[in-house]
Amino acid sequence: MAKLTSEELGTRSISKLLISQSVPASIGILVMSLNILVDSIFVGNWIGSIAIAAINVVLPVSFFIGALGMAIGIGGSSIISRALGADNKAKAIKTFGNQITLTLLVTITMALIGLYFTDTLIPAFGGKGAIFDPAKTYYTIVLYGIPFLALCMMGNTVIRAEGKPKFAMIAMIIPSVGNLLMDYLFIYVFDWGMAGAAWATTTGYVLCFSYVLYFFLSKNSELKLTPQCLGLNFPIVKEISSLGVVTLARQATTSIVYLLMNNILFSLGGEALVAVYAIIGRMLMFALFPVFGITQGFLPIAGFNYGAQKFTRVRETINTAIKYAAILASLVFLGLFIFPAEIAELFLSNKEGLPEADKAVNAYVLQHTPNAMRWVFAATPIIALQLIGAAYFQAIGKAIPALLLTLSRQGFFFIPLILILPNMIGELGVWISFPIADVLATILTGWYLKKEIRKTLTKG
Repeated sequence: MAKLTSEELGTRSISKLLISQSVPASIGILVMSLNILVDSIFVGNWIGSIAIAAINVVLPVSFFIGALGMAIGIGGSSIISRALGADNKAKAIKTFGNQITLTLLVTITMALIGLYFTDTLIPAFGGKGAIFDPAKTYYTIVLYGIPFLALCMMGNTVIRAEGKPKFAMIAMIIPSVGNLLMDYLFIYVFDWGMAGAAWATTTGYVLCFSYVLYFFLSKNSELKLTPQCLGLNFPIVKEISSLGVVTLARQATTSIVYLLMNNILFSLGGEALVAVYAIIGRMLMFALFPVFGITQGFLPIAGFNYGAQKFTRVRETINTAIKYAAILASLVFLGLFIFPAEIAELFLSNKEGLPEADKAVNAYVLQHTPNAMRWVFAATPIIALQLIGAAYFQAIGKAIPALLLTLSRQGFFFIPLILILPNMIGELGVWISFPIADVLATILTGWYLKKEIRKTLTKG
């Protein structure tokens, strides 16, 4: 495996760098997304469609706590990338130590709070009726593993900031493969039902953490910690927090969206319509993996070159990333537009002897999912500009515009739309809110990014 040093982020061809950074990131995200996708297929076929809806209810809570680790990771990694670009390795190491301490303190506390309020949080996120009991089983077990997930998410971004995307890719693949193997063992062989699905997920988190720990203890990492680095430094914590809040706000907004969507859809069509959204939610995580991979690959390149004041390379990185991401997003759009019914069928069991209630839910889901999926992904070809534009401000350490642009799609546009349109036109109002929000957020981001480039990147 050829090793990429952090210095090469400032010297190699941008196209080659972006590919070398993005392909491993895309593969890692693909495997992780396939894990979520196949996990849902296993659950839907081996347990039932209500179980898919139950997992969909739990995800926003568990992912929010796990995203605390990602927020600390991305916030700190922006500092690390710029510190390495400026040849300040001492600051990079101190930042990493602070990331570890923050992640442990925050996520363990949040996991304990989440467990204490289990019976309140699950119904609030749409876990009502037949969904509540399986959701509670899954939620309780998965929350035990959330601190491990948070450490993995934090560590993964730091590995990428060091210019080691292949190691980051492996770190993402391990929990996915482990989860799927445990799914087969715990659900299919041992017949543990929802508890089996939850323990499989938690086992995957622990396996990932073990690999990330190995990476940083080995000679593969440039960041060699000492106990003193773990002590919190207020200026560093403040900078990590100001940049990490962008990621945290995005995930908090996503959790609010899940809360609203599950409750709105439950009121419109009961558990079956929540199951429709659960399938579409899995595709939102899975289908855009190459675009998210390019965004992940873009961050350390832009951050390093900005820190080194190589503004011509920064501009080239922005343009190249948007171009590649737009092409891939368009291909994703075509696939989802042509085959939505076939995708929906993958998630549903066709076993003989299904209870009539389950058959009715399956029929409803098959009827409603294809049209909904086409609407949800209608504006996919243009989202590259929005994602890369928002990521740029995070990469260069400008927290406020990064926060505002990151929140624009879901917070400023999508949430108001789903609160208004379903009251006017019912279920269709939910689905058309997605492309409208995408278009509005892309226009805003494009305008702001163009203005910023003219202001700060006009000198080479």
